[in-house]
Amino acid sequence: MKILVTGGAGFIGSNLCDYLISRGDYVSVIDNLSTGSLDNISQLQDNPRFHYIIDTILNRDRMESLVQECDVIVHLAAAVGVKYVIENPLSSIETNICGTEIALKLANKYKKKILIASTSEVYGKHMHAPLREDDNLIYGPPTTIRWSYAASKLIDEFTAIAYHRTKKLKVAVFRCFNTIGPRQTGLYGMVVPRFIQQALRDEPITVFGDGKQTRTFTYVVDVIQAICRLIGCKEAIGEVVNIGGTEEISILELAERIKAIVGSRSKIVLVPYEQVYGKDFEDMMRRVPSSQKLKALTGFMPQTPLDEALKKTIEYFRSRVTLT
Repeated sequence: MKILVTGGAGFIGSNLCDYLISRGDYVSVIDNLSTGSLDNISQLQDNPRFHYIIDTILNRDRMESLVQECDVIVHLAAAVGVKYVIENPLSSIETNICGTEIALKLANKYKKKILIASTSEVYGKHMHAPLREDDNLIYGPPTTIRWSYAASKLIDEFTAIAYHRTKKLKVAVFRCFNTIGPRQTGLYGMVVPRFIQQALRDEPITVFGDGKQTRTFTYVVDVIQAICRLIGCKEAIGEVVNIGGTEEISILELAERIKAIVGSRSKIVLVPYEQVYGKDFEDMMRRVPSSQKLKALTGFMPQTPLDEALKKTIEYFRSRVTLT
């Protein structure tokens, strides 16, 4: 199978490419390296079944040539990370909405199956759990820039479903819940790599807010397995599907667990949101997915325990963090 992975030099994208190549697929990647890295795909660059292009998904002509040649598109390219989105609000919206529109138009033109990556952020300010794909969505005001990311990804979802219902496009949407693992960077607000690197250096582990906000974390290998199941799942066409872990943990507890696994001497320090993101920031206090739809459609559910995922991620960073 020939698969186009947009954003394929990123954290999830590069891990997906590794798996697809290992199972015998031909893989093309387009990535502008805004948050991805050539280091993530360096192990594939000499493989005859792998091809990459450094360019933006907003380049329609380049995208068209890639879409023509593939069988399936996995559209991962997006502005990612709370910090990145808050610092680059306009370009983030343009990338997420316009880039996805180009991918969907071309997929429809050439009748290619396409999977659209969305995010658990679309659920907004819910406090109940688990979050189901048919739940209502609750956002804050447009002056709180954080919500622009959720809103832009929700527009992507609406557009994808509209293409399916009006054009019969073979499209599925998956919502990722806090994916973690090797190659993730802490530069754009991702909490686990930031905590791990701070712990390895015995630096203060900085927990934003009061640390009572809870999340579930999903190991990247489980996410890749779920995506690949969805690629081959006819019943997923026209559907929105959660991909997420099952262990709910507060961010303060997460910091304590990482500190313990690392054996770090770090202190855990609470940092006000305003000090990190400015005054126009609002957090999501709880995010726990229902995985029943994914299981019903594909027979698969994420299974990697959180401690195992953390240990594997810590092992990756141990070989890369410079200790002083």
